[in-house]
Amino acid sequence: MNDTQAKYPQLRFKGFADPWEQRKVSELADRYDNLRVPITASERVAGETPYYGANGIQDYVEGFTHNGEFVLVAEDGANDLQNYPVQYVDGKVWVNNHAHVLQAKEERADNKFLTNALKHTNIEPYLVGGGRAKLNADVMMKINFKVPTLPEQVQIGKFFDNLDHLITLHQRKLDLLKEQKKGYLQKMFPKNGAKVPELRFAGFADDWEERKLGDITTWTKGQGLSKEYLNNERHGSEAVHYADLYKFSPVVQEVIHWTNSDDGRIIPDNSLLFPASDVTPVGLARTSTLRLSGVKAGGDVIIGQLSERINSSFMSYQINANSKKILPLITGTTVKHVQAKSLATMSVTITNMAEQTAIAGLFERIDNLIALHQRKLDLLKEQKKGFLQKMFV
Repeated sequence: MNDTQAKYPQLRFKGFADPWEQRKVSELADRYDNLRVPITASERVAGETPYYGANGIQDYVEGFTHNGEFVLVAEDGANDLQNYPVQYVDGKVWVNNHAHVLQAKEERADNKFLTNALKHTNIEPYLVGGGRAKLNADVMMKINFKVPTLPEQVQIGKFFDNLDHLITLHQRKLDLLKEQKKGYLQKMFPKNGAKVPELRFAGFADDWEERKLGDITTWTKGQGLSKEYLNNERHGSEAVHYADLYKFSPVVQEVIHWTNSDDGRIIPDNSLLFPASDVTPVGLARTSTLRLSGVKAGGDVIIGQLSERINSSFMSYQINANSKKILPLITGTTVKHVQAKSLATMSVTITNMAEQTAIAGLFERIDNLIALHQRKLDLLKEQKKGFLQKMFV
């Protein structure tokens, strides 16, 4: 960035009007790489101090290498060169030799501001090396950008710190919901030949019945849809092919209605969908089923229409909870395949429709909450991205 460019950010706090000035990192911060100590995994002593590498916390250990406010910048091994790893830390930390350690000079810069200023900077042009790009220390200290007065830096630093705390809070809520769902999936379906699940709603006491999936399912397969057809803005949103099965939750929340075309095969109500092929070895086991209605299926989708006494949402969650059962049914090396006749041999357990509906409803509510928190988290991240663009020169 040169001096002919703007000296004022697009958005700033009231009370600040001075132009921003060009500064090198070396003018704003001191480097404490000399205190770094790498420890191999086998030599680490478990403790409470976060052990940092290029991309963040790798472990927790006893002792520390640095104590105070610092800005960690990946030296080599960054997992994302476009969003280069830069993080603010406060307190006792242990840093290995894959992250540079900066500390803002008290009279010139604010550590939180410096963190976000570096995040706003495109680091990639400063990197050297091939497969393992490296940010050399001397080069890093020469990186320059415009900065405001220290009081304005502090205001900006606090603003982004609060935003980061909000993002972390929503991420924790999202992670907790996902863990709760995982726990319920393990406990609300019978395991290892048991007649009843470990956890169930009050009022239900009957044994569950074991059946083969083929006994309660009528199998068909989707028909081939051309790339032109799938790439059409309207058609592509009204058709499902195998790759889509890895994007959706087990139950699709939006109702998609089909109109104006004869190619492809309509997915019947109360159906399960399975990807017939994939290049990912564990893909079929990881995401196996979902429920849709009135939508067309491509040729790589297996459709299993369930009998009226089975709730497809209930069965979808059960199969995903026991997705390892699909692994022995997969064939192929580079491209993995599964067939309807193999899926038909899978053992499932069934309870009465009332309990099926209650279980499906619980997981659908959890999925709705997960989707809500994910949307909030994505929105906050987008807002932060926008503020970074507008509040820095």
